[in-house]
Amino acid sequence: MGSLFNTYLLLGFYLNEVHKPGDVLLGGLFEVHFTSVFPELTFSSEGEEPRCKGFDILGFRQAMTMAFAVDEINKNSNLLPNLTLGYTMYDNCGALVIGLSGALSLASGQEEQFPLQEKCLGTLPVLGIVGDPFSTFTIATSNVLGLFRMPIVSYFATCSCLSDRQRFPSFFRTIPSDAFQVRAIIQILKHFDWTWVGLLISDDDYGFHAAQSFQSDLTQSGAGCLAYLQVLPWDGDPNELRKIVHLIKTSTAHVVMAFVHEGQMIPLMEEVVQQNVTGLQWIASEAWIAAAVLQTPRLMPYLGGTLGIAIRRGEMPGLREFLLQIRPDHSNNYENNMVRQYWEFIFQCRFPPPPAGWVEAGGALCTGEEDIETVETEFLDLSNLRAEYNVYKAVYALAYALDDMLQCTPGRGPFSGNSCTTLQTMEPWQLVHYLQTVNFTTSFGDQVSFDENGDALPIYDIMNWLWLPDGRTKVQNVGEVKRSASKGEELTLFEDKIFWSFGEPPRSVCSESCPPGTRMARKKGEPECCFDCIPCSEGKISNKTNSVECTSCPEDFASSPQRDHCVPKKIEFLSYHEPLGICLTSTSLLGTLICAVVLGIFIHHRSTPVVRANNSELSFLILMSLKLCFLCSLLFIGRPRLWTCQLRHAAFGISFVLCVSCILVKTMVVLAVFKASKPGGGASLKWFGAVQQRGTVLLLTCIQAAICVVWIVSASPLPHKNTQYHSDKIVYECVVGSTVGFAVLLGYIGLLAILSFLLAFLARNLPDNFNEAKLITFSMLIFCAVWVAFVPAYVNSPGKYADAVEVFAILASSFGLLVALFGPKCYIILLRPERNTKKAIMGRNKH
Repeated sequence: MGSLFNTYLLLGFYLNEVHKPGDVLLGGLFEVHFTSVFPELTFSSEGEEPRCKGFDILGFRQAMTMAFAVDEINKNSNLLPNLTLGYTMYDNCGALVIGLSGALSLASGQEEQFPLQEKCLGTLPVLGIVGDPFSTFTIATSNVLGLFRMPIVSYFATCSCLSDRQRFPSFFRTIPSDAFQVRAIIQILKHFDWTWVGLLISDDDYGFHAAQSFQSDLTQSGAGCLAYLQVLPWDGDPNELRKIVHLIKTSTAHVVMAFVHEGQMIPLMEEVVQQNVTGLQWIASEAWIAAAVLQTPRLMPYLGGTLGIAIRRGEMPGLREFLLQIRPDHSNNYENNMVRQYWEFIFQCRFPPPPAGWVEAGGALCTGEEDIETVETEFLDLSNLRAEYNVYKAVYALAYALDDMLQCTPGRGPFSGNSCTTLQTMEPWQLVHYLQTVNFTTSFGDQVSFDENGDALPIYDIMNWLWLPDGRTKVQNVGEVKRSASKGEELTLFEDKIFWSFGEPPRSVCSESCPPGTRMARKKGEPECCFDCIPCSEGKISNKTNSVECTSCPEDFASSPQRDHCVPKKIEFLSYHEPLGICLTSTSLLGTLICAVVLGIFIHHRSTPVVRANNSELSFLILMSLKLCFLCSLLFIGRPRLWTCQLRHAAFGISFVLCVSCILVKTMVVLAVFKASKPGGGASLKWFGAVQQRGTVLLLTCIQAAICVVWIVSASPLPHKNTQYHSDKIVYECVVGSTVGFAVLLGYIGLLAILSFLLAFLARNLPDNFNEAKLITFSMLIFCAVWVAFVPAYVNSPGKYADAVEVFAILASSFGLLVALFGPKCYIILLRPERNTKKAIMGRNKH
């Protein structure tokens, strides 16, 4: 920039300007020409001047809008009465050096002198500047003029960096900053669930700050990710554009956001057409959403349906009439170069003297009498006044600030000692103070005020490019984004009005959403929007889309097959209602019934020798204990409760000890009788009388009862919900509390059973009249076999099956004892009554 600025100084470049005298002057900086050409510094270039090229008709209309606003203010008796506003506007020619030079000229005084009053000449103060439209130009201007607190009100500079009050203390703007524009666009992306977007930016402060804000806000909001970020070259390098468009074409992102200028979009779209890149949804920034040069039949197949953010549209009554009055021959401007250039552009003519060869080439000469209403020109199309409306508000903001300053009452002012300032003594920073507090409403109904950073209340229109069947393009308003003090930022969209080139809103995602029942697992080395969907593991769920993690179900719940909600776990225990429980219950009741029947038979035949042999009282006691054994198995069936858990093993242990102790005593009596039958053995019977037999049974049973009491008191069995066997079931079971207690209980039964078996085994070969020992041997063999098999089966059976194994062991051993001990006797009593005699029992082997 320094070399260009030196070029400007050496060549004595005259700024392209429009001027109107007044009591007070406002400055203006506008882009009336797109570009400028600087000659090389050589001897041959001596006398050559930099030239502005490419007349920008809309930039000129923005300049004339400032002139219109000043003219309207001068006619308003309620605003700045007795004071005439004037202006000096410069063309920045699309060059930073020229724009900065214009700003310095406005701040330091004109190169020419204008008549102040009838008898004096001088340079009027420029109290404030409207412009520059470009963020980069405005940053440079504000960096310099901010040192002097010269108020600058931009109508188009959107860089969020300009909100920094430390760097730019006197900067204001009537256009929202890029920070709000970025948030507005992100709201649109979120509304349509576009989470995978490409970003194109211009190679300047506007683009870089927009990209920085966009990436930061996109990450913070969680609205999506960038598929790519590309910087468009200012010079439109074809090779670079070719690479960028190829990247756009091959990317999976179907939404492209462009923070670029209108001039950069033209070569980009030419390359898009060249590579035939269709199927994209373009999102336009305010810089090119209204660009008519892009709304052509050639480009609309690619840009149709474009959505974008546009500056708030406004209406200014009387503007058209004012623009129609702008004529070279009727201009009251001291310098009217801009007006002459405008006229030559509109009518494609030249004022005398024309350039060399102009007339010979068939070019027309301008007369100044041409009728502009006969020409179809964008200049008079006032249906879409956006930047112009911001210019209008900027001029009025300066005017209201100046009016507030002039109405200050001495002694009540805002400055030191409650003083006021005057037009003659005013310092620029004093106008900045009033500009900061300005608050007014335009004729269109919009409120204008500035926050602490110099930003106006933000509001944007959302625009949509509609491609009509006749080939024309209509830019229609489909919503707005605004911020209010009460409701914050609001997005309003009229979706039914939006034109989609695809017929419906496109989808643009890196990865499809993970449905409920899955979680997102980010792909390594890719943005967070690119992920795989991993099903939740058993026992965990996710009940919303795109869950980051699966949550565990409560203890009593399991995950559904779809893993999207928790369901109560099935409760499992050995129930009376299931086939297994019904079968075991029936068997238990059958065994009880058989015991009762056998007991009835024995009672009915209690006087017969078979019943009376070897202590019938013990036989009755064995039958009663077996009945208890069958019934105690019912405690193992049904939902475990505290009392059933405590009672089941105690009842089982005591019942079996009662039974086995009776059998043991019976066996001991058999051996004692046999021993007494031998010479000198009669004394042994005195130890096995009825009282001793009952006492022995009672003692052995009480030992088991004591074991049960100690076990229940010290470590009682308890009901327990077991979730370890099955993740989708709750197994209700009784935990034994003390494994030692349970082992002692079983061990004691086993000890008695083994002792009975050994004694019976020793008596198995006694004479036939004492052959009950064989039955006891066989019954104990069955009993021991059942319970030896029970232990490993019980340990390896989970949940209700452990209870079923224990019930089966109880029933099997009980039936074994019942059949082995009482089956033969019932056979004799019922089927062979002739053998149920004392003679048959005592003497059948005496032959």
